[in-house]
Order: sequence, then C-alpha cells, then structure tokens
Amino acid sequence: MPTSFLPEPYAHPYDIDPKYARSAVYLSSEFAIDQSFKIYSGGLGFLAGSHMLSAAALKQNLCGIGVWWTCGYYNQTRGEGREMAVQFRRKDCAFLQDTGIRFQLPVYGNQVCVGALFLPAETFGTVPMFFLTTDIDENNEMDREITRRLYDNDHHRRIAQNIVLGAGGARLLEILKVDPEIWHLNEAHGLSAAFRVLEKHGGHVDEVRKRFVFTTHTPEEAGNAKNSFHELMHASFFGGLNEKQVRDATAIGDEVFNHSLAAMRLSHKANGVSKLHGEVAREMWGHHDGICPISHVTNAQNATYWKDRGLEKARLNHDAEFLKERKAELKERLFRTVADQSGKLMDPDILTLVWARRFAGYKRAELITRDLDRFRALLENNDHPIQILWAGKPYPFDYGAIENFNHLVRLTQDAPNATVLVGHELELSRQLKCGSDIWLNNPIVTREASGTSGMSAAMNACVNLSTDDGWVCEFAKDGHNSFIVPKADPSLDHHARDEYDRTQLLSILEDKILPLYYDQPDDWWQLALNSMNDVVPFFDSDRMADEYYTKVYS
Repeated sequence: MPTSFLPEPYAHPYDIDPKYARSAVYLSSEFAIDQSFKIYSGGLGFLAGSHMLSAAALKQNLCGIGVWWTCGYYNQTRGEGREMAVQFRRKDCAFLQDTGIRFQLPVYGNQVCVGALFLPAETFGTVPMFFLTTDIDENNEMDREITRRLYDNDHHRRIAQNIVLGAGGARLLEILKVDPEIWHLNEAHGLSAAFRVLEKHGGHVDEVRKRFVFTTHTPEEAGNAKNSFHELMHASFFGGLNEKQVRDATAIGDEVFNHSLAAMRLSHKANGVSKLHGEVAREMWGHHDGICPISHVTNAQNATYWKDRGLEKARLNHDAEFLKERKAELKERLFRTVADQSGKLMDPDILTLVWARRFAGYKRAELITRDLDRFRALLENNDHPIQILWAGKPYPFDYGAIENFNHLVRLTQDAPNATVLVGHELELSRQLKCGSDIWLNNPIVTREASGTSGMSAAMNACVNLSTDDGWVCEFAKDGHNSFIVPKADPSLDHHARDEYDRTQLLSILEDKILPLYYDQPDDWWQLALNSMNDVVPFFDSDRMADEYYTKVYS
C-alpha cells in the first residue's frame, strides 16, 4: 500500500489509493476552502479549493502550497452613498499551525525570512496544506508587507509574492526532505519553483520538465503576466541561476519575460480548463517553439461542498414538489441577507435572477441594463414579475470595474425588486446559488476560459442563462437543462456583438423563461431537475481531480 510522501506530523491521515500514488504538490496563489479562511479573490480560488477537497476524498498523494495573505484580498463594504468601498484588515486564523520552520529567500537584494504554517487535512477535509508568510516578527515592515494582500497592485511586490510562493514552496519541501514527482502550477504565479528545481539539478532542464505541469486559465495572450527580464534577475526570481542558464532553459531571448510561455517550456504537459479553452490555448500558443503539448481538463466544483442536502434529496427522489418547497425555503434565507444589506423585501414566489462573479469588463455585468427602457419594462412587468441580484468583487484597483459596480447600485436604488450585494465570498455565493432560479452568465465568447459558478448553481436547481462559452459548451442542452444564447456572427464589431447578445438575453427572458416559470410550472421544475441531473457527476471536482492524475500527471 503506497504511503504519504510527507513526513510526520504532516503526513496524509488516510491510506493513499494506489491509483493516485504519485507524489504531487499543487501550487496556487489562492484557495477558497472555507468562509473563515479569506485568502481568495474568485474563480481561481474556488477551483483550487474544490480540487483540494476532492483530492482528499479520492485519497490522493497530493499536498497544496499557498500563501497566508494576512489581509486577505479585501473586505468589500459600502460608502456613505452605498457605493463600493475597499477595506484591508489583518485577520487571524487559529486553525493554522505554525510549523516553526523559517528560512531565508533573496528578494531584491534582501534576505527575507519566510515562515511556514500548516493546515491539517482534518480541519476542512482537504489534503495537507502549507501556507507561506513573510508577515512575521523576523522581518522589517517592508518585507512583512509582501504577503499581506493578495494580488498587490505594486508590481515589485507582486514579483516578490511570486518568489515566496514558488521558490519559497520549493525551499520548504527541501527542508521537509521531500522531492515530489509532480509539481502542478495552477497558473504561473508559482513559476519560480521551476528555477529552484532547475538550480538544484545543475541546470538540466529535462529534470524540470519531467516534473512540472502547468494549468493556464487565461484565454488571451495579453492577459498573461509579463515582466522585464532584467528586473526579474535583479529581484532574484531565478534564484542563483545566471542569465544564460535561464535563457537557455526558457528560450526567451528578448527583454520581455512571459511567465506562461516559460511555464509551457519548462513543463511536460499543460492544460486549458475547458474543451473550448484547450482549443483556444493551442491556437494562441501553438506558434511558439518548444512548448509542451496542451490538452484540457474541464474545471469542476466540489458537489459535496456546494449541494444543498434538501435539494439533492428531491433530485434523487425525482420529487418536483419537494424541490419547489425546499427552493422557497432557501430563497427566504437568501432574502434575509438581501433585506439586511439593502432594506428591500423580496418574494420567494417570484422568479429570481442572479449575476454573481468577479466584476471584469469581459464578463459584462451590466449587459442586460444597456437597453434602459427594456430593462425597466422587465422590472415593472406585473404579469411575469422578476427579481434581480448582482454581487461580485472587482479587483480593488480596477476603477473601471468599480464604477460599473457603482453604476448598478445607482441604477437599482429605487427599484424594489433589484439590488447589488457586497461581500461576495463563499457563504454569500452559496446563498445566491441555492436561492436563485436563473444564473446569468454573459461573458464575451471566447473570453471565459471555463467559469465555474454556474456549475454549483445548477447543482442547486438554478437554471443557467448563458452565452455559449467555457464549460457551458460541454453541458448545455438549450431548453432542456439551460437557456443558451446562439453565438454571434464573428464578423460583428464589438458594439454589434454586445447588442446582439443583449437582445438575445432579454428575448429569452421575456419570451421563454418567465412564461415557463409562471404558466408552465411543472415544465419549469422538470427543467431544473434536468439541470441538476446533468451537472453531476462530470462537473463534480472528483472527476477533475481524477483526470489530473490520469491525464496530466501520468
């Protein structure tokens, strides 16, 4: 029987399944594991958290390494005019155990002390996990700042954060005297680990490639992180390697260092996060020499974590009446939160539409409001009434996205049946998915690599209304388990494309969804059951965690 590759007292608390015996370490800048552990910003963290839960359920020989962001991402609050406000506050998590491990990392000419905290697998049902921090007494104030805020807007500090995650993670494993067979980079934030391993193996790049795999989540080349090569050298991003060694290993000869491109040249396999994204990634990177093969492993969410037990009982019993009753209870629970935040009292008998995810331009949070007259008519339709909720965290220094958020706040301030919520984290996300009827997802096709929020919504009898992008392409049967906007003509400019998508979304709402919900309720609840039945097991992260071992780690 294979055993944990981690030493005591950090070893896995279960017998390793022989199918997953290869030792693997998963490096990610964020993990969404529990509401009390706020070290995530959005979808990347939700995905990584689900992966850690499923890896434990499958008894895999894997551990996670992240960063303990002592101020988290940020607290999303309201200002005096109900506009969005940002707060950074230090948090404590008593469940993290200080390992007592301390080591030095060179960062911009300074020796920065890094501490390692341990999250036992039993705490939240994950694999064993380590979290690195520089916010410790051994450091000066500047060095303590490195690991306080996830995705700090200072690009020098962002480089330092990536050094802590990658090179720091590698150094930690050296101290633990373990040498994992697989290093999984979830995005390129932990790439500096590859240079630590390259240095350890005397510059032999094949020793790195046979160990590393890379998951890319960014379907546009411009969105992938780039830095000045010489600044990275100055920051000690490449450890003790000289410039020639780095350039020989990565085949990057110019001044701009592309982190994702380097990751694909230092790995033996890479993957996109949906079937469509795999195709986009191969087209986007295929003209570069020396990259590894790019496949796909479609993202998924942990059904055990996300599914409401009452709704699941209704699904298993094919009981539409109980499904309807339980859904009403969950809507009432959500609406208590809505009333507390907004002072608006919503009705569980009214169809409720939710848009909730990170605010970013390509996700088009406000798309259905751009035809203002039609949007107001939708809100004022007494024959087929609707309630609409928005929630999500923009990047705290993306002022365009914040203004988009505030625009929706102003637009809905006088509407009794529409509002914008703050604090979109795990607990609110769960309430929204359990308490909504329609999950609106309208990114620009093909800008959403996967998207995962609609998966856990579907697990809870919430029907997806979506453009045909990301994971939806592998799930949707229009009119059977979801409602899908046909793809726009690719020759349209961006204004015409947005108008087409908006018009289609509103027409589907007005002509299909609302009449079905109110005039054919039996058909509506059957569609919701279809959605629940079709989303599992493929979009449960147990399948995803298995595929990483069988398709990518092998």
